[in-house]
This record gives sequence, structure tokens and C-alpha cells, in this order.
Amino acid sequence: MELSNLKPKKGARHAKKRLGRGPGSGHGKTAGRGEKGQKSRSGYSGKRGFEGGQMPLHRRIPKRGFTNIFKTDYAVVNVSDLERFDNGATIDETALRAAGLVKGQHDGVKILGNGELSKKLTVSATKFSKSAKEIIEKAGGTCQEIE
Repeated sequence: MELSNLKPKKGARHAKKRLGRGPGSGHGKTAGRGEKGQKSRSGYSGKRGFEGGQMPLHRRIPKRGFTNIFKTDYAVVNVSDLERFDNGATIDETALRAAGLVKGQHDGVKILGNGELSKKLTVSATKFSKSAKEIIEKAGGTCQEIE
């Protein structure tokens, strides 16, 4: 076997449909576009959601609510997740990302008080819940709120 002899498995590739190549091809004359109408003309490109003049679905459905575009989106981490770090470690967003606890884009990190903590840690995050602060300080650690 050589690189020059390689080719796809039989039936893996299909021939391109050749339109407008005479009546014998089966796709001649109107080239599969049918007779008349906007779609049969050259230069037609349908708009997304266009339903031939009927009121489009996205406009027929009732709208409710409001989306605040200025909302702050925090990545949440529970106190129980901090148990994996070594005793006396300093934890910030980069350490949490390295551990796989924070993924994607967020406006900051918020530590929540779900679970137990037995290690003395220095945690710096954008926000802390009251219970998380209590648990971390009870274990002998410190909380640093950053902006």
C-alpha cells in the first residue's frame, strides 16, 4: 500500500448533481427549481425565518419577560470543592481554572457554603456567601474579596 494508491471506499463518495445539462440528465431545463416563482429565479436567497409572507413563527409567539444585558454572571464554586486543594494553599480564579472547577467566561467567582472544609486555605474570589465565609474562617482560613 502506498499513498498514491489510496482512495475512498466504494460508495463513500457521491458524484455532484450536475444541474441544467440537458433533458437526458434528469435535471435539465428548470434544473430542479420547478416552474416560475421567486425560488426559480437567479439571485434568490431566502431570509432566515421567512415563511412566504405568512407571519413568521418568531413573531407569532407571545413574548414575555426581560433580559438584563448588564447582569453579572458568576462562576459558582462550593466550599466542598475546595477540599481537593492542599492545606495552606492560596486559591484564586487561576487555581480554580487549573483544577477544572471554573470553565468558560464569567464576570467573577462566587464561593458558596455547600459542604464541609477541613483545611486551612486562603481563598480570594469576587464574592462569598455568608455561610461560605463562616466555614472557611472556622477551618482557620481567610477570605479575600477582590474586585
